[in-house]
Amino acid sequence: MTATLQTHPGEVDVQQTDGPTDASLLSVSHLNVGFTKRGRLTPVVHDVSLSVERGRCHALVGESGSGKSVTARTLVGLTGAGAAVSADRLSLAGRGGEHDLTSLDLATWRDVRGGRIGFVLQDALLSLDPLRPVGREIDEVLRLHTNLSSGQRRRRVIELLSDVGVPEPELRAGQRPDQLSGGLRQRALIASALAGEPDLLVADEPTTALDATVQRQVLGLIHQAKDRGVGVLLISHDLSVVGDLAETVSVMHDGHIVEEGPAEQILGDPQHAYTKSLLAAVPGPHTRGRRLSTVPDGAVPDGAVPDGAVPDGAVPDGAGRPGADATQDSTRREPDTAVGQEDVVLQAEGLRKAFRTPAGHHQAVDGVSFELRRGRTLGIVGESGSGKSTTARIALGLEEPDAGEVRLDGAAFSGVPERHRRKQRRKIAVVQQDPLSAFDPRWTTEKILLDAIRERVPRAEREQRVAKLLDLVRLPASVAGRHPLTLSGGQRQRIAIARALASRPEVIVLDEAVSALDVSVQAQVLDLLVDLRDRLGLSYLFISHDLGVIAHLADDVLVMKDGRVVEHADVDTIFTSPADAYTAELVSSTRPDHPTSALPDDHATPTRKDLS
Repeated sequence: MTATLQTHPGEVDVQQTDGPTDASLLSVSHLNVGFTKRGRLTPVVHDVSLSVERGRCHALVGESGSGKSVTARTLVGLTGAGAAVSADRLSLAGRGGEHDLTSLDLATWRDVRGGRIGFVLQDALLSLDPLRPVGREIDEVLRLHTNLSSGQRRRRVIELLSDVGVPEPELRAGQRPDQLSGGLRQRALIASALAGEPDLLVADEPTTALDATVQRQVLGLIHQAKDRGVGVLLISHDLSVVGDLAETVSVMHDGHIVEEGPAEQILGDPQHAYTKSLLAAVPGPHTRGRRLSTVPDGAVPDGAVPDGAVPDGAVPDGAGRPGADATQDSTRREPDTAVGQEDVVLQAEGLRKAFRTPAGHHQAVDGVSFELRRGRTLGIVGESGSGKSTTARIALGLEEPDAGEVRLDGAAFSGVPERHRRKQRRKIAVVQQDPLSAFDPRWTTEKILLDAIRERVPRAEREQRVAKLLDLVRLPASVAGRHPLTLSGGQRQRIAIARALASRPEVIVLDEAVSALDVSVQAQVLDLLVDLRDRLGLSYLFISHDLGVIAHLADDVLVMKDGRVVEHADVDTIFTSPADAYTAELVSSTRPDHPTSALPDDHATPTRKDLS
């Protein structure tokens, strides 16, 4: 059943194209999508028209909640229960003639999905069957959509896993999704989507969990698919990926397309204010020293408190500079020394750690040493499997090194009984990549934060302590009574940061803490982290595969490969004159300095060349 949806009143600042042509592979004209709940229809996608041609990529860009993923799921028949869909045209051409996607029954959709349309979802852990090996997942696509024999399918599974950059593909094919890293799961999902040799590939954030080197491999594979005539609909908040793959771009906001056109025009000379704000929020070497988030007058960032309404003790916009007054902040622990004095707060010397795997002995960390100074950020970068997360777990006291030592504030933090280490644990905290999986979903925000405070808090003071922590991360006190599932991704990450602050630490370890956020929310969280670091004298050990984020935030950078440190230098040296060939290869994948970087207060946006 379909319904015609009413768009929001008011004029949308966009001149859409005349719509799909007869040569289009995918043709979408005046698509509207809404969801019915308790008898009320809520529209979420308004009058969207686009087309994808054979051998070309069209990108949908926008923030979380803009409607781009709902649009993508509608195109593969997975809009969901309670959905109302209407369109003047929604068709797929290619092998087997043209299909009207609004009138397919379930049996026909099973043939179209996988065979005619390959679909790559953002969350591979939820998309892959947790009870069977990934090789069987890929084999099922081949069994349903090809005429290959069982032996040919087995060989093709290994070829596909190898093509998408999965190491030891024979071993990985026999492993379940929970036995693989996030990056490996995503690559297996992409292999499954391409297995049926589809005419159209719908890719929803296909490279979110991948490091720079593997991302290039996956983008190269999608380029090869385009060369074979496959059309690609790309949904992404990563504008460098969009600049690399897409010929045309549509920018979505609040369910509407607000700007569209050739990728070079949209990324190089955007006309709409919303598009300009997205591009200005992309971190990189050219953004060091300036704020990333730009919020229109009267608007409130994701989960933030409006300007002028920041309660006492919060960090207002523009705060975070040395000398900011934090004396009224009761959650702040006074540093042992003045902020800015570069004494060593966390030190690692000669760390080694090995694990037994089905393939044998794996040396995850091999001779890693570093010093983290008070008030500074040390970035750790490297490919998946380079040892950076294991290094972080050792620094946190969650893994014991086989050799070497960790010292926190000059005292031994590794190789000591847990009862001794427990006294120091309040000095070091962690913010993980996926806060939702790190929270107890049954707990409210208040309970999550109270559990993290390392001291007994009288009942009469609990509400005030929680409110202070929420103030620090620019969330209103009303969030205290809500559960994580009811909050946005940006709000959950702010709560994760508030939880890390609850014990008044000196060091916070951030493990891919912004990699799952869209570009504008990521910008707000990065600005918040800078403010907190400068105001509270915090030190960050920041692990990321996103070199743009590292270039923006870090003071010093540790580059790891195969468990070893291949280069360790200040951030400017790493990005302007790397000494190691591997570092140079990583840096070449990030954006170069913006030509207007000497003007930190303007909102000039990167060009397509800068983003690629």
